[in-house]
Amino acid sequence: MIDKLEYTNKHELIFLDQTLLPLKEKYVKTKNYKDVVDAIVELKLRGAPLIGIAAAYGIVLGVHHYRTENRKNFEIHFHKVAESFRNSRPTARNLFYAIERMSRVYDENSGKDFIEIEDQLLREADAIFDEDVEMCNRIGVNGADLIGEKASVLTHCNAGELATGGIGTALGIIYTASKQGKDVFVYSCETRPLMQGARLTTYELEKNGIEFDLVIDSMAANLMKEQQIDCVIIGADRIASNGDVVNKVGSYSLAVNCAFHKIPFYVAAPGSTIDFDITSGDLIEIEERDADEIREIRGEKITGSVPVMNPAFDLVPASLITAIVTEYKVHYPPYNFGGVKQMFQSYIQTIRKDEE
Repeated sequence: MIDKLEYTNKHELIFLDQTLLPLKEKYVKTKNYKDVVDAIVELKLRGAPLIGIAAAYGIVLGVHHYRTENRKNFEIHFHKVAESFRNSRPTARNLFYAIERMSRVYDENSGKDFIEIEDQLLREADAIFDEDVEMCNRIGVNGADLIGEKASVLTHCNAGELATGGIGTALGIIYTASKQGKDVFVYSCETRPLMQGARLTTYELEKNGIEFDLVIDSMAANLMKEQQIDCVIIGADRIASNGDVVNKVGSYSLAVNCAFHKIPFYVAAPGSTIDFDITSGDLIEIEERDADEIREIRGEKITGSVPVMNPAFDLVPASLITAIVTEYKVHYPPYNFGGVKQMFQSYIQTIRKDEE
């Protein structure tokens, strides 16, 4: 397992800077919650589940290192810290899920001693981390059933260990299938403009002993035409209750090509990625990233100050998705996640009891 994030008993957060991978493995150590906010914005910490976990621990940092004896000031500071994480990235549902849970714990304990409030917040952050580890394991088992004994799988961006608390979602399925003895070969799309597929997914696949080829994004359709792809598996940053999925930009074109070539298109994500209250993906805010992410590669300019469109994500309509793999089951169309909210909540309780 890759050590990507740890909250220590010295009340500091240590995390792997993913912007430097795979050429350099550098761990950042901080006691300042603002550094965690910046790391999320700058993609040093990335992947929907992992940024939710990081935000939860970041809130604990913000509380621990704040000094006051005034309860009102303490409350104002807590909400300021939570809001800073809420504004860090707008699309990933897991971020808001984690902040909501931390805020609820604060509200339930707001009348207690500050040390006890902090203790309860740390317990909740640990729980969010531990639950994600277990959800990834269950997604892997459920999704592995979709993989044949010999299969070539194409994936986009990075939905593995580096993006989650556990073994990953899309890549977690691949790792689980491989451990079951299945012969799995992976095509990893480079994933422009920040190359999460080229830099991060290949880094993971090498560490886990999975055979793969790195391919440029625009090669995927031709691989499908040449019948070299058995299925596509991606992760998700937010899923609407009707099954629409928002994921790293380029996911929609893969889904369209899968539909044309009659290839299964799977999405893997924990229940914490589902926005049960949003009826359609059209209501999900799509993050627009800095133009220099396209104008430059690792700080080196490849063009002048030209106009740029740089949405971080695109929307895959539910009609193009063969199945959505969660920790509690494999869902098939028609999707109605509004009707399984209670199932997700009960699974979280089951996971907590198992850990106890």
